[in-house]
Amino acid sequence: MKYYIKTFGCQMNVHDSEKLAGMLQSLGYKEQADTTKDADIIVFNTCCIRDGVEQKIMGNIGALKKLKKSKPHLIIAICGCMSQAEGRSEMILSKFPFVDIIFGTHNIHALKDLILQYQEGNRRHIIDVWPEARGIYEDIEISRDGLFSNAWVNINYGCNNFCSYCIVPYVRGRERSRNMADIVSECRSIVADGYKYITLLGQNVNSYGNDIDDENINFANLLKEIASIPGDFRIKFMTSHPKDLTLDVIKVIAENEKICKCIHLPVQSGSNNILKLMNRKYTREHYLSVVENIRQFMPDAYISTDIIVGFPGETDEDFMDTYNLVKDVKYDGVFAFMFSKRSGTVAAKMDNQIDEDTKKDRIHKLLQLSKSVTKDNNKQSIGKIYNILTINHEDNNTIAQSDSGKTILIENSSLELNKFYKARIIRFANNKLIAEIIN
Repeated sequence: MKYYIKTFGCQMNVHDSEKLAGMLQSLGYKEQADTTKDADIIVFNTCCIRDGVEQKIMGNIGALKKLKKSKPHLIIAICGCMSQAEGRSEMILSKFPFVDIIFGTHNIHALKDLILQYQEGNRRHIIDVWPEARGIYEDIEISRDGLFSNAWVNINYGCNNFCSYCIVPYVRGRERSRNMADIVSECRSIVADGYKYITLLGQNVNSYGNDIDDENINFANLLKEIASIPGDFRIKFMTSHPKDLTLDVIKVIAENEKICKCIHLPVQSGSNNILKLMNRKYTREHYLSVVENIRQFMPDAYISTDIIVGFPGETDEDFMDTYNLVKDVKYDGVFAFMFSKRSGTVAAKMDNQIDEDTKKDRIHKLLQLSKSVTKDNNKQSIGKIYNILTINHEDNNTIAQSDSGKTILIENSSLELNKFYKARIIRFANNKLIAEIIN
């Protein structure tokens, strides 16, 4: 039997899909199908962060109608954030009555039981969406895809911040931190399996341990514990919240060679007016002080960000505050999005919504600036030394990846793959970084 999993959304969903695959394999679905047509069970792990994503998911579900008719024993399951959002599960079943199983984010561990329940219950529809989390479930089977030898590891779930535009706290619940010993144990197993990168996941990794009554359980100490595991590996993490990224954490990253000097630090806006409306709980000035601390202890740190353009009430002056922030910080990567209303959030009901043409104009300007800054940063990287992981051979070259995810070309096809090297950037040509091995 074959399974087909389609994942929409963030890295948390990607890792959840690895768990779904592990559970399906334990039920006898031994092979990932290349297409939906070849599958005995189809699982869509959904996202609802933006309206465009939801519309895309709806189209993908609708496309399964004919397939279900031709293969009546095919099982179709929909899970994830869209299923969890208020009223969505009922809407999915109403629009797509051929869907068999719908479950949410809080009971992803229950997939096996839901499939067995469906098969034993004369194949009747099952909707099982828990209104809130009932704890943290360990020992779930995982089938890691091993892409670039990276392994995802959840350290906490949910979010307590309630940014006015964001639906995540409503579909992922309040913050819950995993036991540190469980995290470290999982990381030990990952290193033993030969993975080169461990990426720690959380909606806000910096708040790890805040819900545990022990001052020694915090993100800085967790990083230290994982970094102390013997082996040749590197640690990444996402995502950081600017209000919670402390100097202690920055120093731990700076001092430990196993921790990648890459920080994704979403600013969302460079305007204090908009930051307040967003309920981000920090100011432009605070954000810049965090960036200054990072650069003080890690001058060559890779800093990326998320930005929302066209938030309700955003004036031309507010937008220019964001534009100038990007110019001043000189981000290595900018992920910019146009504001999208999410029903149930505060921002969806705000006055002074921005028209689509203005949003498109602003995001175009911002992305053009970002492209220019990135190009300048790449040129300035000539002569710098990077930690790289070799990925594959192509023609007479080796393709590698830096800790930050940059593709780097080595004009040498004899390098061992899936191995770390130190490399010096020697030139930037045709939008490619070209390096030489120095060890």
